[in-house]
Amino acid sequence: MDKMKTAEIIRAGQTILGIEFGSTRIKAVLVDTDNAPIASGGHDWENRFEDNIWTYSMEDVWAGLKDCYGKLKEDVKSQYGVPLTKVGSIGFSGMMHGYLPFDGEGRLLAPFRTWRNTITGEASDKLSQVFRFHIPQRWSIAHLYQAILNGEEHVKDIRFLTTLAGYIHWKLTGEKVIGIGEAAGMFPIDSDAKDFHAGMLKQFDELVRDKAFLWKAGEILPRVLVAGEHAGTVTEEGARLLDPSGELEAGIPLCPPEGDAGTGMAATNSVAVRTGNVSAGTSVFAMAVLEKALSRPYEEIDMVTTPTGDPVAMVHCNNCTSDLNAWVNLFKECMEAFGAGVDMNTLFGTLYNKALEGDPDCGGLLAYNYFSGEHITGFEEGRPLFARRPDSKFNLANFMRVHLFTSLGALKTGMDILTKEEHVQLDKMLGHGGLFKTRGVGQSIMAAAINTPVFVMETAGEGGAWGMALLASYMKNKEEGENLADYLAQKVFHGEEGESISPDAGDAAGFEEFMVRYKTGLPIERAAVESLR
Repeated sequence: MDKMKTAEIIRAGQTILGIEFGSTRIKAVLVDTDNAPIASGGHDWENRFEDNIWTYSMEDVWAGLKDCYGKLKEDVKSQYGVPLTKVGSIGFSGMMHGYLPFDGEGRLLAPFRTWRNTITGEASDKLSQVFRFHIPQRWSIAHLYQAILNGEEHVKDIRFLTTLAGYIHWKLTGEKVIGIGEAAGMFPIDSDAKDFHAGMLKQFDELVRDKAFLWKAGEILPRVLVAGEHAGTVTEEGARLLDPSGELEAGIPLCPPEGDAGTGMAATNSVAVRTGNVSAGTSVFAMAVLEKALSRPYEEIDMVTTPTGDPVAMVHCNNCTSDLNAWVNLFKECMEAFGAGVDMNTLFGTLYNKALEGDPDCGGLLAYNYFSGEHITGFEEGRPLFARRPDSKFNLANFMRVHLFTSLGALKTGMDILTKEEHVQLDKMLGHGGLFKTRGVGQSIMAAAINTPVFVMETAGEGGAWGMALLASYMKNKEEGENLADYLAQKVFHGEEGESISPDAGDAAGFEEFMVRYKTGLPIERAAVESLR
């Protein structure tokens, strides 16, 4: 589509906007009537570790959103010469899970507790027993129950509990709603009812009845919506929160706010059964849309849903590329000390490709990328660690390879349960996120880890913000009776599957050898946590 035609679409308000709050970046993507990205904006941010809590301040949330949207407006103006005053629909997404409790006046009662916290072990264990359903530590209900167990004073005053995406949506529309995929990271979902599980809500209320709270769980959670439903419109106040200049018009419809898992499924066209996707960046998670329920609950497997409510098995790991990125930055610092500046994309590409030259099992090297706790392997805290024997093959290729391998070590632990114990069948696994930016490298390492062909589309780099825009587009443009899977397949991807890499037999065997070392060495990591407290 030429720029003149695109400018007409922008002026007419026919574009769609998706905004996602990622762990390290807030990103906005504007798409045209063909669902193709035409402009973007971004804002870098970082969580803080304050009072033993991983958090973001609300000031950072709003400053980041305004900066991100402002840069999107600048991009639109510079490319097409027109102001951005209205769009056809908007969707907000964010890091799933966490804890944002508010009182009846809309005041935040406790600092935002993000998915990264592993401080709810007692609550997670108890709720999993009561519900007979695995409740991960990062889920909102685990944070709520842990606050109750801790005797935290603010709990009695809670009147609304939501996630980051639900919070932004609420402030822009006044609607206390949430998409079902995001809701599945707050409290268990009944996929038949497309709502929070009524029986488990009653069990929770009974569990805390002695506290005599003036609320019940179902009363403080947001209302659950599925993809395609209307979720409110931007208010005048909401428009100013997003665009302080006053140029953005109120009245724009919004789709249900979703989590990064749901936007990843949309962005990779993996919402149909027997499809899966893996998102690899600061954290890593793999999702498989199931044909049937698993035989039993697993601590390593979370049961969530697609944006339309279909059951999904999810392996979520807190750590992926943070430690790997730190090593790459160290190499950058080393080069700069010698006066040899280097472009970061070139540096990442060179070092990642070097890993493909390493020994299949990383030459006997061992590393743990535990920047924070890792529930799959039972760590409440993490300490990045690199270790080797005197006779290990210590060279740059193996060094980079072991850090790529360990970024997927915890993920493989969970995926092996699905593929080897539950015999889950997947027709394809689609990859997206920062790990896949260097062509072919992360993809081949991932294929070796899960022993499954991995597809990466050209659009994979657009990420969750684009996936959120697609969900907003589906709400606005779907035909009567058209489901999300068909809309994505026919109106967005047009049959495109992307570039596939099948697992190399030697690499897959090497990854299995590495995993033996990885599991055997976990006591070393525990000792590191204890000694470096």
